[in-house]
Amino acid sequence: MAGLEEYQDALRKGLREQKAAAAAGEDTGLKVLPGNPEDLAVRRENLGLVEIPGELIVGTCNDLRKNSFSPGFYPVLEEDSEFAGKWSTLCHAHVNEGIRDPIKVVEYLNRFYVVEGHKRVSVLKYYGAITIPGMVTRLLPRPTQDPEILAYYEFINYYQMTGLYYPIFRRPGEYGELLNAVGRQGHEPWSAEDIQRFRSFYYMFLDACMRERAEPQYVPTAFLVYLEIFGYNESKGKTSSQISKELPMIRQEVLNRLNHAGAALMMEDMVRKPIFSLSLTDRLCVAFIHAGSSDTSTWVYDHECGRYQLESTLRDRVYTISYENALTREAAEQAVQDALHKGADLIFTTHPSLLPVSVKYAVLHPEVRFFNCSLSTSNPSVRTYYPRLYEAKFIKGAIAGTLVRDGRIGYVAEAPTLGAIAAINAFAQGAQMVNANARVVLAWDCLKEGGGLDSLLDKGIVYIDNKDRLAANAGPWSKEMHNLALIYCDWGRFYESLVRRVMDGSWKKEVRGSSAINYWWGMRQKTVDVLCSRRLPAGTRRLASLLRDALRIERLDPFYGELINQQGTLVYGDDSSLPAEQILTMDWLSNHVEGHIPAPEELTQQTRELLRISGMEKGKLV
Repeated sequence: MAGLEEYQDALRKGLREQKAAAAAGEDTGLKVLPGNPEDLAVRRENLGLVEIPGELIVGTCNDLRKNSFSPGFYPVLEEDSEFAGKWSTLCHAHVNEGIRDPIKVVEYLNRFYVVEGHKRVSVLKYYGAITIPGMVTRLLPRPTQDPEILAYYEFINYYQMTGLYYPIFRRPGEYGELLNAVGRQGHEPWSAEDIQRFRSFYYMFLDACMRERAEPQYVPTAFLVYLEIFGYNESKGKTSSQISKELPMIRQEVLNRLNHAGAALMMEDMVRKPIFSLSLTDRLCVAFIHAGSSDTSTWVYDHECGRYQLESTLRDRVYTISYENALTREAAEQAVQDALHKGADLIFTTHPSLLPVSVKYAVLHPEVRFFNCSLSTSNPSVRTYYPRLYEAKFIKGAIAGTLVRDGRIGYVAEAPTLGAIAAINAFAQGAQMVNANARVVLAWDCLKEGGGLDSLLDKGIVYIDNKDRLAANAGPWSKEMHNLALIYCDWGRFYESLVRRVMDGSWKKEVRGSSAINYWWGMRQKTVDVLCSRRLPAGTRRLASLLRDALRIERLDPFYGELINQQGTLVYGDDSSLPAEQILTMDWLSNHVEGHIPAPEELTQQTRELLRISGMEKGKLV
């Protein structure tokens, strides 16, 4: 009988699938639409004829059909059954003429459930069909805050632009990342040429994943990570063979997302100085790449001072090279390529905007150690490092609290990045500790509508913390500010310790599975300090010194005990210190702060891009 051998082969595969599902404690038949369509959907949409990705056809609307197939739509009924005869006949027709009649399906949350055409799906899947034509009725779910529902409504926007059912994301924000990765803004429909080009590249990527035997759930995340690292325009002409060579390079990056691994915070600096010195021939080449110039940027100047200190301290073991003004992606890539050409063993990129380039070349050159100065949470290929500033802000808040007369203390924040909210709240905690009437008036330097320092001066506020400096307004008719205290970061200590990690091998011991690694050091590690002006009263300087000593020996914690937000809600009430992960990811302001955390639409485009690069919308700390 024509098609009988194929049925026997498909039957063997179906029975194996059933056995494996039973062993795993899973359903041995097809999935069934989870509920009555009238209860599931807020409304229906008739999409007409759609080329449905085969892997998205997961089940049936008819519970009676459930046990005729394995979970992957292979047949499981006896080969002498009427069902087997019909399946074999359909198989023969497909081989000789092709199956032309579309199936009828219901789509719910990007999963397709068959109404009519179960055997057609089974035969086509057996022959490895990538897509299956079907008449589709979409069931739109009731809007809720469930992450999968939120992601689905983002998909609806994407579908209206492209008409494509792939890739499928189940977490909010990822369709926005995809559109950004392919250079699309707004909600304008794609042209037929754009859709065809994207479809062709996606299928190339899918074929590469199949070559690498990737699991289906791995593919969408890998696709997004690949685009973010290698770029769509640079990759859309690649063959599946080229892509398959690059897929192993990004595996840790993909697993970080799939496992929600986030970043492991390294709060202590346990590195040891090596007993034996390296010979001159073993000197490490350490490159520094800056997104600015030491002539115009104090940030770059301070990092350059740290570079000189590193080279001076480890001069027999290390030599350095430096690149400035990597202000564009092209300039940053050129600097990294030159550093690699010159034999760099370690590369420090000293600004969050340089993170994407750092990740790209870290996966391409795993033999080179990359560090980025940021608090990224989702890129295990690059180690990140940043000072723990909230402790120093706590001291400066206490200084301001001893000086203020009307209770109002100004605070200018640069951007709502990771750690920034903790710094604001710690400043308020310090002020309140010494002055129960103290209120922190918050302004932002990153708003489209302006604000910042001038808005605080216009309110007549005397003491203002701005760009890590606490200063006093010289008078109502003057814009001059007298510096009273500033935060000092010992970047040389940072760089010496990070380089020693590579030299003594502790770099490898700190690996935490697929988690990213972030070094977040502060006053205890002597990488952060507060320098006080002689303008301050002697008693205030003494207080600052006592607070510094207490923080260093962990006898004092800015976030110990009860913490209340602006709405008067207790957000932490344990008789213990707030966990570091909650400090870093704070998204609330203290009840001692006047102001608000700006919404994305209030921010400048440059700030929104910085937040996107910093990965604040994805991942978590562990």
